[in-house]
Amino acid sequence: MEKRTLDFQDHRRQLDDNVHVYAVVSRRAGGLSIGLNLNADKVCNFDCPYCQVDRTTPGGPRQVDLARLERELDHLLGLVASGALWSVAPFDTAAPHLRRVHDIAWAGDGEPTSSAAFGATVDLVGRLRAAHGLDAVRLHLLTNATLFQRPAVAEALDRFTALGGVIWGKLDAGTEPYFHLVNGTKLPMRRVLDNLALASRRWRLVLQCMFLRWEGQGPTDAELDAWAGRIAALLEAGGRIEQVQVYSVARVPADPRVDVLPLARLEEIGARARALGLEVMVAPGVGG
Repeated sequence: MEKRTLDFQDHRRQLDDNVHVYAVVSRRAGGLSIGLNLNADKVCNFDCPYCQVDRTTPGGPRQVDLARLERELDHLLGLVASGALWSVAPFDTAAPHLRRVHDIAWAGDGEPTSSAAFGATVDLVGRLRAAHGLDAVRLHLLTNATLFQRPAVAEALDRFTALGGVIWGKLDAGTEPYFHLVNGTKLPMRRVLDNLALASRRWRLVLQCMFLRWEGQGPTDAELDAWAGRIAALLEAGGRIEQVQVYSVARVPADPRVDVLPLARLEEIGARARALGLEVMVAPGVGG
């Protein structure tokens, strides 16, 4: 494997010969994020043009090998617990101020909750985290919020929340046409909105909101007003939102028509969420 430098622009899933466990430096986490990839086959029910995953090339195995995932995660958490992590490549290349393990995150190359193994991995992670004395390491689920209505997923999210886990649910649009453009799916936006509403009442929810320029054009004021309106509706229905993350492209997207939205525009978007009384984090894109 080529020599790697861990930074914000490198979110490759490769780590040694691992299939399901990797590690990246995250802008939004402000440190190292240990990632779980339950979609090594690169199958996803979204096809966001800003995604770095190239779905035109073959992926890995469809089935999650739980025994292998456990071995991979156990090894990595052992390095964390012993303090040896930062002397091992590629972790020794991380900038000094980022040398902290912030979280274990379900992310990877597709929608984590679409995997039949999702619930089992929640239990596995909880057990290994405790075994290594790492209960302070946070748990995050990066999700497009399309499958929470499935009973098995909802039950797994109950256990995930009991472990202190926080859902980072995607909301990149305010209107149906823009939703289909930036998330590359034929699923109705109502599915996402209903599941975010469920999450905001039953579990812990952060909104992760990616904004971009498409063929040189960013979202209009009308689109952003509609986006803020969707968030306001969640709050008015009694939902709780811990934070809104507003960010742009940091890595090379699969679609060349995507570009970074400037920081000044991201700050304007963030102000819309702050006006609703919410905590907002703005993370500039590379070049933004």
